[in-house]
Amino acid sequence: MSEKKLAIIATKGTLDWAYPPFILSSTAAALGYDVMIFFTFYGLQLLKKNLNLKVSPLGNPGMPMPMGMDKWFPVIGTAIPGMESVMTMMMKNTMKKKGVASIEDLRELCIEAEVKLVACQMTVDLFDMKQSDLLDGLEYVGAASFFEFAGDADVTLYI
Repeated sequence: MSEKKLAIIATKGTLDWAYPPFILSSTAAALGYDVMIFFTFYGLQLLKKNLNLKVSPLGNPGMPMPMGMDKWFPVIGTAIPGMESVMTMMMKNTMKKKGVASIEDLRELCIEAEVKLVACQMTVDLFDMKQSDLLDGLEYVGAASFFEFAGDADVTLYI
């Protein structure tokens, strides 16, 4: 029987959207899957050496609000300057209290488990990103290379 494969396309670069690709990938790798994450557009933020990820409550109606704010605080209030920083701090504190691993730790776990972390070369060029700002040892590929892997994958996810 051949090894199972998991292919993930990561397109989001916020703290809350960073967790799914790294949790799913590290779990699949632990279960023996061959795993590739294709980071494109804003997902490339997750490959930066120095992460400074934030949570954006704006446009995220499913986000649970602390202190019942979803009942009394107007959605437009999440656009007030400084709310993103407040929400990010609250989310990080909650994760720390609950013992949730950091993105840096999960990303390192993926690297140790030999998850293939690949950056979309077109997007790197589009956003004038410097490879020196991104993790060392990444592969820079186009969509065709991702499809070569994903075409044989047992599971393919778009996150």
